[in-house]
Amino acid sequence: MNAVASRSRRSVLAVPASNPRFIEKARGLDTDAFFLDLEDAVAPLEKEAARQTVVAALNEGGWDGRVRTVRVNDATTAWAYRDVITVVEGAGANLDCLVLPKVSDPSHVLWLDTLLTQIERSVGLEVGRIGIEAQIEDARGLTRVNEIAAASPRVETLVYGPADFMASINMKTLVVGEQPPGYDPGDAYHYVLMRILMAARAHDLQAIDGPYLKIRDVEAFTRSARRTAALGFDGKWVLHPAQVAAANEVYAPTQEDYDHAELVLDAYEYATTVRRRGAVMLGDEMLDEASRKMALVVAAKGRAAGMKRTREFVPEQE
Repeated sequence: MNAVASRSRRSVLAVPASNPRFIEKARGLDTDAFFLDLEDAVAPLEKEAARQTVVAALNEGGWDGRVRTVRVNDATTAWAYRDVITVVEGAGANLDCLVLPKVSDPSHVLWLDTLLTQIERSVGLEVGRIGIEAQIEDARGLTRVNEIAAASPRVETLVYGPADFMASINMKTLVVGEQPPGYDPGDAYHYVLMRILMAARAHDLQAIDGPYLKIRDVEAFTRSARRTAALGFDGKWVLHPAQVAAANEVYAPTQEDYDHAELVLDAYEYATTVRRRGAVMLGDEMLDEASRKMALVVAAKGRAAGMKRTREFVPEQE
């Protein structure tokens, strides 16, 4: 897993950029990442002032250890270019990524990549350091998700935007995160989620699930998160402090699984390098190269989440 992919994004907190009180509260929450939202959470007449609030919030700091992102308006709007210019010129040194919403065509990513490069060169920032998180929110975006994932080296994550996506395909429901009425059994979103996940993994990106809107129903949020965590998603957007702990737990390995993954890696390395054997045993478990790859995934997720192993590898005596 590369340096970008190893950034933990189990919980990604949405913070309205026009609300200083919410921004201050966000600093004290145990999230892996956050985004200051200039798009849906900000009324049109407040967007200009919100940009300055974002710049101040990033420069004031207090976000240690978290992935610092800002969601700008989508590339087809009148606000997008000024969002990018103001935020990156004003606080680019304290920014990790920009979230680009409603990406339906790879040209949207190319536009943002080009603009970022121009700004970075103009103000003396490292070219290419600021990443892009592409949000897939409609049918057009899903049909071109592989091209979107490959559109720029800056792309770090693909993010599922459920509400707009459900509207784009005329889904007959008003509840975001739950199965639509009449769809039983099964998962109405499985195809969408897997398309996004496959594109992400094919291009070494992270895949992030969108929000669950019933913010005080933590049990339902956890149920929704477990479905995408089981598929392999790396994290989920959270809208309320009550959802943070659940997301952090669901998208991290259990302590038992993390310890076992580290033991698998140690045992495989010891057997193939010290004993120079292709047949690898860990207790009664036979390991091979595929086992090592699976263990790498679980170990990387645990390390990114800051987990510490509680069991050490001890070679068996011959």
